[in-house]
Amino acid sequence: MAWDDLAQWGKDARRIEPLTGGSSNDIWSVEVGGRRAVARLGRRSDADLAWEAELLQFLDRNGLTVPVPIPTLDGRLFVDGLVVMEYMEGGPPQTEADWRRVADVLRRLHELTRGWPQRPGWRSSADLLQVETGTRIDLAVMPSEAVARCRAAWQRLSGRQTAVVHGNPTNPGNIRMTADRIALIDWDEAHVDVPDLDLVLPFNAAALEGVAHDMAAQASAAWEAAVCWKDDYAVSRLAEVRAVL
Repeated sequence: MAWDDLAQWGKDARRIEPLTGGSSNDIWSVEVGGRRAVARLGRRSDADLAWEAELLQFLDRNGLTVPVPIPTLDGRLFVDGLVVMEYMEGGPPQTEADWRRVADVLRRLHELTRGWPQRPGWRSSADLLQVETGTRIDLAVMPSEAVARCRAAWQRLSGRQTAVVHGNPTNPGNIRMTADRIALIDWDEAHVDVPDLDLVLPFNAAALEGVAHDMAAQASAAWEAAVCWKDDYAVSRLAEVRAVL
């Protein structure tokens, strides 16, 4: 797994500059076939990358603006953990109206992907009521009291219909907006789960009310605490999850 594989996209393919924002991957601005693109080098399995590529192609065909993988010269969508994707223009959401547009796009994502198969190796919040591990989550390393709090929060959403969730839409860096479209980028945390986990947005832009908002907010905070455990952010998110009485 190395950047030498970028040559699979053409003899003139080249890296331009590193990009920030990826915690698990090496991400660069690149030039491929004379156009700007983004390349990501990581350690995801081929099955995981195939799931992501199929999802992005499907969403693109159905009208969502996403960073579709650019194939190599021989038609492959990834090589040894390296993926090259379309560059998405735009800036982050800033206003309440911007975030409402984001909420609309997320709901369209969820509508399109009902019944989508789970990402290989991943677990949903409902799965984690019974098992301890799934990709970046390992409940065994968390204090038992913390696990009980997270599971109590996820239990409140169990039994709901599932779909693909983006996984980190509240990070403004994962959204590229222009006047006429919204692009969701960085699908590294996407998996199948309860859509409400995606809808705890700034300004309550998804208009979740009362108990619905409380359930989603608690479950989302628990998820991020488990995914990031044990950095300072994870500890702060766990503090938002109510103790089990």
